[in-house]
Amino acid sequence: MFYIYLVIVACFIFIYSLLAGKVDKLPISGPIIALLFGLAIGPLFLGVFHFSLDNEVFKVMAELALALVLFTDASKTNLRDFEHNIGLPSRLLLIGLPLTIIAGSVAGYFIFKDFSWIELGILATILAPTDAALGKPVVNSPIVPSKIKEALNIESGLNDGISVPILLLFIAFSEVSADKISFQYALGLFAQQIGIGAAAGLGFTFIADHLIRYSQRKNWITESWKPIIMIALIISCFAVAQSLGGSGFIATFSGGLLFGKIQKTNKTELVSAAEGMGDTISLITWLFFGAFVIKLILSHLSWEIVFYSVLSLTLIRMLPVFLSLINSGITSKQKVFIGWFGPRGLASIVFLVMILDVGLPHLPTLVTTIVSTIVLSVVLHGLTALPFSKMLKKENQ
Repeated sequence: MFYIYLVIVACFIFIYSLLAGKVDKLPISGPIIALLFGLAIGPLFLGVFHFSLDNEVFKVMAELALALVLFTDASKTNLRDFEHNIGLPSRLLLIGLPLTIIAGSVAGYFIFKDFSWIELGILATILAPTDAALGKPVVNSPIVPSKIKEALNIESGLNDGISVPILLLFIAFSEVSADKISFQYALGLFAQQIGIGAAAGLGFTFIADHLIRYSQRKNWITESWKPIIMIALIISCFAVAQSLGGSGFIATFSGGLLFGKIQKTNKTELVSAAEGMGDTISLITWLFFGAFVIKLILSHLSWEIVFYSVLSLTLIRMLPVFLSLINSGITSKQKVFIGWFGPRGLASIVFLVMILDVGLPHLPTLVTTIVSTIVLSVVLHGLTALPFSKMLKKENQ
């Protein structure tokens, strides 16, 4: 049966690749299509897939997809625009992200009465980071102002890496007694994740770029191996940072920024294969998410969960963003646009798998709320990306 499953997945990717350019112009996104296809062939409907999905395998798949997307998107960032508009992403990351986690925790306190403060913090942190892959229709759109695109791209590239140490802190707090919780421990873990991640990404990319240039001058790189270079580099950045105790997501994004800055001649050629690989693994992740994960939450759905999911995508995200962008020089409509386009996706999936073995008292409710929010985000943000971008363009004309 393994080969039957492989045929189904491979044929889906093949057909999608033939229609990718057409899909980009449709009101529905690739992740929506993959999720719906997985839902259709999964146990909930046609039941074509009869195997169980290992949590660790699914986590690694989502991590690799996110790492590839973060690096390739960062490498395409216009650093001149970023330096000119650095205030927007800085506000979103340093003010908007903490306020979003606080708002998510406060909202959860009133909705989920039995949750501990640690569970509330875990829920809010998992749903705080935005997805670079789901945000591509907006970030790559030529009709969205560059300062808005760069702000969303930088935010989605860094907020998952910043959220990792916060999530790890809450997980650590859930496993130790209250008297062992200290500010010094929290600060140390945060600095370790960010510092090691950035150092690994920048250092490894800097060395790799010099090796690539040297090999190119010597004509040692054959055409068949060119597509592999960046994929190996990105995975190396991620794995080195993770193995040293840092954030692999910070490593890949910072490495991508550096590579885009110092590699001038063959950047597009080198990065294109890694971008395609990232998109492919992302689609497979969404396919499996639709096939196996959604089924698990149906028996636990409640009005509280749906209500929190809606709040997470609206008030919990949009109000902190709006507050963080006060006196930033952009219009109210642009603030609302940035606040709305905070799609939840691969980062939240990775974080979700991280808490499955923690032993939290209300784990089924946590899982259901996170999955419900992700599904709602995929659908709503996918459907509104094109029309909302056009609305923003009319305002700027």
